[in-house]
Amino acid sequence: MDKILFSGKMKLADLISANHNLILMLPRFGIPFGFGDKRVAEVCAKYNVPADFFLLICNVYSFDSYIPDEKQVVSTDMCRLVPYLIASHNYYLKERLPHIEQHLNRIADNMNARYGTVFKRFFEGYKNEVSEHFLYEEKTVFPYIEALVAGKTRGAYRIHDFEKAHNDIEDKLNDLRQIIFKYLPENVPQKELIGVVFDIFRLSSDLHKHSLIEEKVLVPYMKLLEKRPA
Repeated sequence: MDKILFSGKMKLADLISANHNLILMLPRFGIPFGFGDKRVAEVCAKYNVPADFFLLICNVYSFDSYIPDEKQVVSTDMCRLVPYLIASHNYYLKERLPHIEQHLNRIADNMNARYGTVFKRFFEGYKNEVSEHFLYEEKTVFPYIEALVAGKTRGAYRIHDFEKAHNDIEDKLNDLRQIIFKYLPENVPQKELIGVVFDIFRLSSDLHKHSLIEEKVLVPYMKLLEKRPA
């Protein structure tokens, strides 16, 4: 590891300054701004967020090469894992995707009607794919986690099934960017176009981090739960 991981002794303001993208994380933990010079552990305690879990997520989100070991996963209080992931889903579905769609629809309205319709349908298809992906997790994977934690009957489902179904929802965003770069006509408003392209890049990066959190935290945690005696 070529970077120092975040710790509970750091001031939360310093942690955010070290990676400004972590601003996106705060609402998912229910942590508002106005934390002053308080340290991470203090702020987490105030909002009933396990500090070890908060730091685990922030470290995975910030350092691509960071992989928590089994000992750390076992010792981390994961009670906020499912609520955190659901909050992330809500952010994508209720905030970022509608925002991008609004701008893309205005861009499409400035295109030839035929191509504008195709453009809108492409994004609508992507949005539906993301929604189905999240719905699968919320209806199947998350209840499975909660059942394992509670020591209830597990049924036939296993984490291996989730890994097989865990498709990459970033690919179509890349396709959308390529369409914008290569095929949109010159008369499309460039200021709005540049803004929405930056939004798409931001969303793609955040979704990538979301996938890393599932791969490095959710999956190992579930595998450890599956090993416990029923």
